[in-house]
Amino acid sequence: MSIENALFKNILKAHVYDVAIETPLEEAPLLSKRLHNKILIKREDLQSVFSFKIRGAYNRMRLLSPAEKKQGVITSSAGNHAQGVALSANTLGIKATIVMPNTTAEIKINSVKERGATVILHGDNFDEASTYAQKLATAKKLIFVHPYDDLDVIAGQGTIARELLQQYSDKISAIFVPVGGGGLIAGIAIYCKMLRPDIKIIGVEPEDSACLKAALEKGRPLTLKNIGLFADGVAVKKVGKEPFKFAKKYVDDVITVSNDEICAAIKDIFNDNRSVAEPSGALAVAGLKKYGGAKKIKNQTLIAIESGANVNFDRLRYVVERSEIGEQREALLAVTIPEKIGSFKTFCQALQERDITEFNYRYNKDEKAHIFVGIKLPSEKNKRILLLQHLKNKKYAVDDLSNNEMAKLHVRHMVGGHGKELPNECVYLVEFREHPGALMKFLKHLGQRWNITMFHYRNHGADYGRVLLGLQIPEAEKAKANKHLKSKGYRFFEESDNIAYTLFLS
Repeated sequence: MSIENALFKNILKAHVYDVAIETPLEEAPLLSKRLHNKILIKREDLQSVFSFKIRGAYNRMRLLSPAEKKQGVITSSAGNHAQGVALSANTLGIKATIVMPNTTAEIKINSVKERGATVILHGDNFDEASTYAQKLATAKKLIFVHPYDDLDVIAGQGTIARELLQQYSDKISAIFVPVGGGGLIAGIAIYCKMLRPDIKIIGVEPEDSACLKAALEKGRPLTLKNIGLFADGVAVKKVGKEPFKFAKKYVDDVITVSNDEICAAIKDIFNDNRSVAEPSGALAVAGLKKYGGAKKIKNQTLIAIESGANVNFDRLRYVVERSEIGEQREALLAVTIPEKIGSFKTFCQALQERDITEFNYRYNKDEKAHIFVGIKLPSEKNKRILLLQHLKNKKYAVDDLSNNEMAKLHVRHMVGGHGKELPNECVYLVEFREHPGALMKFLKHLGQRWNITMFHYRNHGADYGRVLLGLQIPEAEKAKANKHLKSKGYRFFEESDNIAYTLFLS
């Protein structure tokens, strides 16, 4: 029997309903109307642990022998698999230890503890936590329950496809699946391709954590050097060995999406079914929208897996801020206007009743004024391009900052702070893993060798910390400064030439 047939049979036999429910497949009417397709969402956020992960965890653990159950289990997880293991262990009477990254959302940590598991926080990402958990498994003779690189786990996740095809028997054009380590997409792809090979299986990954896309391009799993943490549920550096075997054979395509596109998808899901998806939970919807638009798909049935809803409430500030840009419903522009009375009124008139969402400006004793402006856009495509052209036709000098990360994260909150008499000012974007005391640690590491001329810091809950930093550094010492930051383990980018900085802050 081939491994595919064996896995397909295991999905058919998988019994997960002691702890899981058959989740509904709901139509998203607003999204369907806007995209001119029938959009269905598989609501895995409705599981008792608010994530699909309970399926694979329970299926793996119920198959343990009595001796293995007595040993106890251990796993590593950014949160959703951890909750699945904790609930499964509680149901089956097994002791469970969970190693979670220090960056894990507090809501997930508390949920695991409430289900009786022992929590150990270790490392700044899933991979560091996983390495430590596997060492503990060996040292303490515990059974390691892998979150995705395990055939029994994959079979448990595959029960989603089993339900889905029973719930909807009409033609399906494509199913969009979020990808972290690959266990979910492997289970769904195997089951669907065995029964309905005409259905396209499309993986969706964040642009900054696209381990499956990288593996498919190279023909083998490889470890990413850096990964983003916004969609922490899929923040994995390397796709699983077992999932990759199935993905390269049965997954039709992989698409990547930006954090802004994920935020827009979170809003779309909320508008249609009033659920608040976590970033990784909305990943498939973001991919569906992007793929459908790029391929000009019309009048088809498209399905997205809403994989989870374990999101820190604090994170929603960031989501709200970025969702309009992700949906291309807001443009952020730097516009140069004459520095004279009535210029702002004239500029507003040129916008022809478009809503201004943000306006930042400071008098600079100059013939020209640079303003930072946010403008609300209609939902139709290309409206931002048309707006830019319209303003240029009105003889305004315009720079589009809608996709400028520094502008969106920092400058929009700092406009008006032009530096006076600041020779040799260097500007850096610096990132570090967020945890209590992280900012103070950064300041201590920075030291007092160079004068700080600008400092802007924002915290988005379980995300990573970001600082916009200005330092007065003599040209001869710039290499030393870069070496100093690198030696402390910080990820940084020099932004001294960034147009958002040169127009509003320098």
